[in-house]
Amino acid sequence: MKRKLKINVLAGIFDIINAFMIMISWGVVLFAAVGEAAANGSGHVTGGVAAVFYVIAIIGLILHIVGLVQSKKARISIVGHILGIIGCGCFVITMALAFPAFVLVVLAAIFTLRQKNLQNA
Repeated sequence: MKRKLKINVLAGIFDIINAFMIMISWGVVLFAAVGEAAANGSGHVTGGVAAVFYVIAIIGLILHIVGLVQSKKARISIVGHILGIIGCGCFVITMALAFPAFVLVVLAAIFTLRQKNLQNA
């Protein structure tokens, strides 16, 4: 019998959104920084824009931690959640790791949405 968890579907869909946000993060933050520099440093737009991307990555990290615990109890593969935790964690540590985080989050979305049941040992 194939079990499906709603948290896995939610985490997988959120990973797709998160991957898009990670992909555009550098461009948006750099654009905000250039705009702030052109305005002679008045305003604090760059920090606020970066904070939005960090909050989204932290939400993804929390979803994957919760999904990992629930999937382990339901005996569903946890590979997607581990990749998601590593990917979101890389991005939260520093935005310089955006490309590895993007790749890991895309892979996490694929593996999380598969929801492969573990074999009985």
